[in-house]
Amino acid sequence: MFIGVPREIHRHEHRVGLSPFAAAWLAKRGHSVLVESKAGNSSWFSDQDYQKAGAQIVYDTDEVYQRADLVCRVNGVTPEEIQLLRKGSVICAFHHLAVSSKDYVQKLMELETTIIGYEIVRDSLGEFPILDPMSEIGGQFAVQLAASLLQNDRGGRGILLGNAPGVPPPTVLIIGGGTAGFAAARQAHVSGAHVIVLDSNPRRLREIHHEFQGQVVTALSGYERLEQYTRIADLIIGAVLVPGAKTPYVVTESMVSEMKPGSVIIDLSIDQGGCVETSRPTSLDDPTYTVNGVVHYCVSNMTANIARTASRAIAGAALPMLGEIASLGLDEALRVDLGLAAGVYMYKGKLTHRQVAEIYKLPMTPIMQMLDEDDAR
Repeated sequence: MFIGVPREIHRHEHRVGLSPFAAAWLAKRGHSVLVESKAGNSSWFSDQDYQKAGAQIVYDTDEVYQRADLVCRVNGVTPEEIQLLRKGSVICAFHHLAVSSKDYVQKLMELETTIIGYEIVRDSLGEFPILDPMSEIGGQFAVQLAASLLQNDRGGRGILLGNAPGVPPPTVLIIGGGTAGFAAARQAHVSGAHVIVLDSNPRRLREIHHEFQGQVVTALSGYERLEQYTRIADLIIGAVLVPGAKTPYVVTESMVSEMKPGSVIIDLSIDQGGCVETSRPTSLDDPTYTVNGVVHYCVSNMTANIARTASRAIAGAALPMLGEIASLGLDEALRVDLGLAAGVYMYKGKLTHRQVAEIYKLPMTPIMQMLDEDDAR
């Protein structure tokens, strides 16, 4: 199978869809890996690194899309890149179709595209094997960023995100106890902060309570609790996840207005619309803004600023799935791997994801029904 790795053109996107190690793994199994020249430069992977791994360097973006049976990216294609796709392209990436647009989705449908979303692929345990490593990195990185944003020169309260002798520790409120929230809680706890984790799942809260041996406050999420804890927080990290769907606002504008001046919000859910009502997408060159004296950081591709680590994590996590598709072919891989099938937003131009279809009021066909219809032909 021909596997294509184009250069990412999203604004300030420094990550790459496949690392040299992953390219070598695929090449050794008889697959052809086509990498656009300079695709890995911002992650400090040179063209020579890919060539040594057995990949072929391609100097024309169009050639990557036209020759590849399977395209590996970090982000979904931009509206400008859609014209480069050949009919029937298969694209693996973090697509976040729930927060794109109906016009964008329909253009992909017209080209009979197959879209596999890294953020919704599941494993045999129902976990998210590709999303989870990125969430864990994002959770850790959020606390690292917050330490800087809380400084005076960044508009913060002038607080050390740590535990200075004789000084009360800062209060960190984490909304969502999933992979990203747990990683953020661990990082903040190690730093010496007073950590509160809110989640709607009692079992998950018990797991977090036991993991931290009761040293982290856990509570069921709800309007009253959010209203109570947002008032005392120096830092809020929003880590709410609704797989494949737009994230609901759980922190309202009125709650933000009651927060301490100079406190910080980092909305990790912004790539799915955000979980804070006052959140809006920002970029790495202009990452923050202030509402009611509260600093907001809402960069959807924040791990692009730690591109080498993130690129390695994405490639390593996606490799088993990519290898399965390359070895078995897409249709057979979908039949034998229900977790992979759950990660398909669109198959040959037809939406297979219920929530995305409902958002844009478009028809939806279950993936297994489509595979059965193909078998019957």
